[in-house]
Amino acid sequence: MRDDPRDPRLPTSPGFWRSPLRGPWFTSVLGLVLLAGITVLFVTGLLSYAAYNPDLSPVNDKTPDKGILGFYLFAWPTNPHWLYRLNQGVHVTLGVTLIPVLLAKLWSVVPRLFTLPPAHSLAHALERISLLLLVGGGLFEFVTGVLNVQLDYVFPGSFYPLHFYGAWVFFAAFVAHALLKTPTALRNLRRLREERNDLVSPRPAEPTVSRRGALWFVGGGSLLLFATTVGQNFGGPLRRTALLAPHGGGEPGSGPNGFQINKTAAYAGIDPAEAAGDRWRLVVTGRTGTVRLSRARLAELPLYSAALPIACVEGWATPDQWWRGVRLRDLAALVGYEDDPPDVFVESLQPRGAFRKAALRANQVADPRSLLALYVNGEELSPDHGYPARIIVPAAPGVLNTKWVARMTFGDL
Repeated sequence: MRDDPRDPRLPTSPGFWRSPLRGPWFTSVLGLVLLAGITVLFVTGLLSYAAYNPDLSPVNDKTPDKGILGFYLFAWPTNPHWLYRLNQGVHVTLGVTLIPVLLAKLWSVVPRLFTLPPAHSLAHALERISLLLLVGGGLFEFVTGVLNVQLDYVFPGSFYPLHFYGAWVFFAAFVAHALLKTPTALRNLRRLREERNDLVSPRPAEPTVSRRGALWFVGGGSLLLFATTVGQNFGGPLRRTALLAPHGGGEPGSGPNGFQINKTAAYAGIDPAEAAGDRWRLVVTGRTGTVRLSRARLAELPLYSAALPIACVEGWATPDQWWRGVRLRDLAALVGYEDDPPDVFVESLQPRGAFRKAALRANQVADPRSLLALYVNGEELSPDHGYPARIIVPAAPGVLNTKWVARMTFGDL
């Protein structure tokens, strides 16, 4: 005999799910929180992608087949200089903070995943498929995002296309679900007496906590994750509170170069002999040809200072540091672009890695705060911070602030 799906010992039976917490009101509260939070996550994620200038050069484009999904891309601005730090800090911190809410929401509707028959009409079948995309896409985006923040790349392929395409699949299902369910959720919140539906157990167990108590528990978990993550967006004592972030804890060392880095010179494979100040030469190419500049020659050019942070896709950032070096637009002028600095293609001494090359837009080159930095906070750059020279550009993602610069090619890309 076949198993009876109404057998209360089976998850296909409503009687199997006995928690008295499940119901329209509890699910609606969690759903509306996610509606607001995930919308912000999606917008800040798209802005983060735009900040990489993926249409500028193939080297910056980690999603080459994006097609119409790149319809919104624009020239990433340089003002305010903390724009990327704010955007990515919100994206990562909010994503981590919403994890308890997402898990509670999935728990609250899990009986529906076992409902039989799987579909009793075409409309119902489409709704079930959208739910699978919603649940699967949500888990995929949150899991890959957390792994990226933790610098743990155990998933197959590159994070950038996986997270980008996954976000579009998830958000399409999310929008469809929101359009269907938001009116019902608002009605459930307004009702004084909760209506019964398939989420309410027909034989609930004795409650051990109220639904409002459960929401406080979920909110407390989110608050704890917020408190142990947000500090990586700042320096000083607040960074020590970022217990769950790889770049939490104290600053790595002291002195002018004692602030956060993503990878050391040794990890990046930098040859100390090749980066030595007496041997290294910067190759600059443009409209009028090529010039080769030693570090001593660069230091003889007009030098300027700018107070700028470094902000990374993983959500961590440094406070503003004082950088001093040659303006990118002045280097462009050396090779024939006196009045109209163009895009620039930058190459590093780093022998391998996804971002050993990067491209910057003309508006970034033209900004007077965009520098080929030789000094930071009054001293020469340390090897880990890019000696002999590094790029620093306001509001740009950290990976576009190329370290150990070897060659700069100016021209339309």
